[in-house]
Amino acid sequence: MKPDRIDRILEQWQRERPDVDAAPMGIVMRVKRLARIFEQATAANFARHGLEPREFDVIATLRRAGPPFQLTAGALGRALAITSGTVTHRIDHLESVGLVRRVDDPDDRRGVRVELTAVGLRKIDTVLVHHLAVETELLAALSEAQCGQLVGLLRRLLHALDDPAPSDGASPSDP
Repeated sequence: MKPDRIDRILEQWQRERPDVDAAPMGIVMRVKRLARIFEQATAANFARHGLEPREFDVIATLRRAGPPFQLTAGALGRALAITSGTVTHRIDHLESVGLVRRVDDPDDRRGVRVELTAVGLRKIDTVLVHHLAVETELLAALSEAQCGQLVGLLRRLLHALDDPAPSDGASPSDP
């Protein structure tokens, strides 16, 4: 495989500081570069559908909840790892464009749930198909077996470094 620009950076460090092992830098720099590429590609796709990534995260989380596609604001915040104020702001905006609505919580007379509207459900189902196509294209350089290996390695690294997943199994920016 031909060298990339990160290989050149590592060669420069090897030349200038042969006493240090810069190999970890090669992994971290590539992961960071890939993250930027992935974020730009997915954000562009969301923009084509009139969404911001953070809006997609909310409606995708509600969609994954299953019928009736509702969660409390607190559950949304925990699933997305965001503050209650941020949840409220996102809900307010999504409600103003008709993708979600607040409904009374049948389990708590003082509470409300956030629910996908019919328009929101159609939107997420459409955007999801395009989102997955973009992600598939981003990974096209890898075989199915290589993707499986990469998933295992990334999972191992995340288990070692990340906070435990929320009890509902959701994590930030999960589609």
